[in-house]
Amino acid sequence: MHKIKKLCFLGSSCIYPKECSQPIKEDYLLSGKLESTNEGYALAKISGIKMVEFYKKQYGLNGISIMPCNLYGTNDSFNLLHSHVLSSLVKRFVDAVDQSLPNVTVWGSGIARREFMHVDDAAEAILFLMENYDKSEFINVGVGKDISIKELAQLVAEKTGYQGNINWDTSKPDGTLKKCLDISKLTELGYSAKISLSQGIEKTIQEYKEQKVGQL
Repeated sequence: MHKIKKLCFLGSSCIYPKECSQPIKEDYLLSGKLESTNEGYALAKISGIKMVEFYKKQYGLNGISIMPCNLYGTNDSFNLLHSHVLSSLVKRFVDAVDQSLPNVTVWGSGIARREFMHVDDAAEAILFLMENYDKSEFINVGVGKDISIKELAQLVAEKTGYQGNINWDTSKPDGTLKKCLDISKLTELGYSAKISLSQGIEKTIQEYKEQKVGQL
């Protein structure tokens, strides 16, 4: 109706089935049952993908759908009620160092694996695709590598200088055990992420420390 030049719909990797071959190709959408703990969110995102697809087919809408992996970084929430796993770990370990805590408890067993992309890389990838991608099929955006939550917690602890114990609360769910995207379509177009996980964690730790100082 309003002659929009181009639309970008952002999805989430949680759209894929819980039991999914790895790395996850775009073709695996709707090939199995969703993870029950985020089924509502996943269904909403799938509906959006299909909306863009059928609006393009029926009305010629110039729109693309992008499926990013787990994002973290600048302007993420450090509120433990709302934060995602990486920012939550940064807060827990920075606070533990500041308070000289002997133990930090992390949800789950730590065996689940996740793929993390810094939000600056994601923003750059979105702009790249808006300029270089026009197909109706949605496309994965990520780094193509994953890490276990246990390894991630140890890395954040190391970066913050925390030397206490890490306890795992196995009464809490792990969620989908493995979720790494196949990014071959993105790579073939000529885009790859620039910020390593190590660099991104250091940047996020610094941002949280600056936020803490600003709250004093």
